[in-house]
Amino acid sequence: MSLQNNMTGPLISLDHISIEREGRAVLTDVNIIVNRGDFIAITGPNGGGKTTLIRIMLRLMKPDSGSVKYFCGECGALRIGYLPQKNTIDSHFPISVREVVESGLLGQKLLSRDEKTAAVGDTLELIGMTDHARQAIGALSGGQLQRALLGRAIISRPELLVLDEPLSYIDKKFEAHFYDIISEIKDKTTIVMVSHEMTMIAEMANRHLIVDHSLHECIAHHHYIRSECQ
Repeated sequence: MSLQNNMTGPLISLDHISIEREGRAVLTDVNIIVNRGDFIAITGPNGGGKTTLIRIMLRLMKPDSGSVKYFCGECGALRIGYLPQKNTIDSHFPISVREVVESGLLGQKLLSRDEKTAAVGDTLELIGMTDHARQAIGALSGGQLQRALLGRAIISRPELLVLDEPLSYIDKKFEAHFYDIISEIKDKTTIVMVSHEMTMIAEMANRHLIVDHSLHECIAHHHYIRSECQ
């Protein structure tokens, strides 16, 4: 599973994105270019449109106006890993941890069965879930489920990794390891992360966005204080 070698230039552009729900503006005239190699940290108030923004970015939601463009290069498709918020997952679905992680390889037709098996094993070990591989996700704690979903997001070594509040349910003893995983892959993939826990993330990210119905790119040291941003 080779990584994208060309880590320069635009990867995704969002142009004049606006969307309303129930007569309320969720996002208004949002413009952003995600460049290859970016690590973008996104924060903002609850209900400000952060999750809506990344769902539009992933083409999981269509805006009322504006456009989303992918710059896929020679591959013709953008390999994406996505960790949604846990509350979007049906934990009663009859699927094991191994099956969840392996589902991140769907569409990887060039991999042999042995390569897929090895990738799943390596990823289960990386997220500390080897002993839970055959366990149904309905029997997991919130933190364990979040780790399984993280494994699904990273197993393909995606060109773009999108993480929506990845620390919401992860237990504290795994949190330091999570940062280690992100630190290891951030130089090999483009990362967009929504998080309220910005202390460690801010040290790794090269761009910081405030989303509060509109989008502000922050250049201040304490990027999460909106009054210091422009």
